[in-house]
Amino acid sequence: MIKVFIDGSSGTTGLRIRERLSERKDIELISVPYELRHDPSVRREAMERADAAFLCLPDAAAIEAAELVKNSSVIVIDTSTAHRTDADWTYGLAELAGQRARIRDSRRIANPGCHATGFITLVQPLVAAGILRKDAKLDCFSLTGYSGGGKKMIAEYEAADRSPLLKAPRMYALPQKHKHLKEMMVISGLENAPVFCPVVADFYSGMETVVTVHKDQLSGTLEDIRACYEALYQTPFVHYAAEADENGFLSAGALSGFDDLEITAVGNEDRITLVSRFDNLGKGACGAAIQNMNIVMGLAEGTGLIRKGDSHEVD
Repeated sequence: MIKVFIDGSSGTTGLRIRERLSERKDIELISVPYELRHDPSVRREAMERADAAFLCLPDAAAIEAAELVKNSSVIVIDTSTAHRTDADWTYGLAELAGQRARIRDSRRIANPGCHATGFITLVQPLVAAGILRKDAKLDCFSLTGYSGGGKKMIAEYEAADRSPLLKAPRMYALPQKHKHLKEMMVISGLENAPVFCPVVADFYSGMETVVTVHKDQLSGTLEDIRACYEALYQTPFVHYAAEADENGFLSAGALSGFDDLEITAVGNEDRITLVSRFDNLGKGACGAAIQNMNIVMGLAEGTGLIRKGDSHEVD
């Protein structure tokens, strides 16, 4: 039986991880009394009894929580932004070349951000292969369901007397200082941060991240990009789709409720659009965190996870 403690289990990510792990017969969830949930000594004791601890906290609190764990055998998976570019932590995106083995051997794993997952799965392989220039100045927009904003935003969108402005998509992070930008640039191997425009819309979950590329930024063609994706993404939870459109459209909700991610590349030889679609709470958060735990614990990677097209959990 694997013992798991979730620090910060009242937020959207923590609640979803707890909900999903509570359904598994191989997991024992460690709980602390509600009134003691902020007590450092109680949390430390709970984490050090665990085989794996999930940190579902704001950045500063996640840093403090990680420092509480003195038992080096405890697997710590941080879902915050705090450690994603920290050299002492392993970036938890298993589908990047060589990353699954690094995760398997690690005890400190930084779970990727949701928008960052979409961007990095599109860009990092192309930079690594020399198809996309490291100094490329990219543009990216990313559509997300409102659950990505946490409990406060969910309540705002689902309120009976909500603002009529919520009916239409809303761009945010207007000053170009979104917290995912650093990992998007560093993990992808880029020299410049992209111009990044996240957009939240009136649907619960789902994500569609789009990167636009011009011919002069490439050392290759659209077919080279497609071949790169097809060769790399022969994995259970990230896959390349040669024919992804739905009668000329690509819906941001196509993988809502699932834990996998779909990559496609469209356009022409002069102007190319790279697209990743997934669930912001699935591969963009909770599903990825559970996948990372499965890998490092030596379990079947898809235990407790669901892919689109599967009628049951992946073994």
